[in-house]
Amino acid sequence: MDIGPVFSAAADTLRAIPRSELLMAAVAAMVIGWIGALVAKRTALGGILKTASSVALGAILLTVVLQLSRFDPRFDVAVPQIGLPEQVVAGGETRIPISPDGHYWVRAQVNGVPGNFMIDTGATLTAISEPLAERAGLEPRRGGIPIMLGTANGTVQAYVSTVESLTFGNINASGTDAAVAANFGDFNVIGMNVLARLGSWRVEEGTLILVPKAADRID
Repeated sequence: MDIGPVFSAAADTLRAIPRSELLMAAVAAMVIGWIGALVAKRTALGGILKTASSVALGAILLTVVLQLSRFDPRFDVAVPQIGLPEQVVAGGETRIPISPDGHYWVRAQVNGVPGNFMIDTGATLTAISEPLAERAGLEPRRGGIPIMLGTANGTVQAYVSTVESLTFGNINASGTDAAVAANFGDFNVIGMNVLARLGSWRVEEGTLILVPKAADRID
């Protein structure tokens, strides 16, 4: 069995710890728990430390679950108090003709900053290149977890950011989760976390037609 990918994934996770408040908090909680276990038989402080460690790890696990659940539009989790705003897609019908390369491309605005995006129904998350993210003022989500994404060039590590406004055609998406990584080059993707929040989308004679939900349309 080739264990190379296992070691590579473990190394990526270790390198991500200093850049993730959540991972650092998890490591700190585990260390406190170990200390508590060592001194539990000699002092009541040990029990307090063990309890505090368990509570902290439980809160961290809940935060991770909430963040991961947002990748699936069926759950639509929103907890603004911890930086997880509601993801809303509204506007009017937008028609996108197929490009000569066989893909659907749009000129979008990320927090008012323009960039070219490919519409990709096979992408779970919207993905934004690091140069565009920097110009749009996107920052890693506080307490966010690093994620691994499969790309044409292999698996890359990315961070998740919140896009206040992603506008293309007649559609505006707000509170959108987006993956940002240097390895994307200058490639940007609008994924299913945006498309699945539409009322419908279909292809007619080579044209992609995006239609917001009736309650969210702006006619």
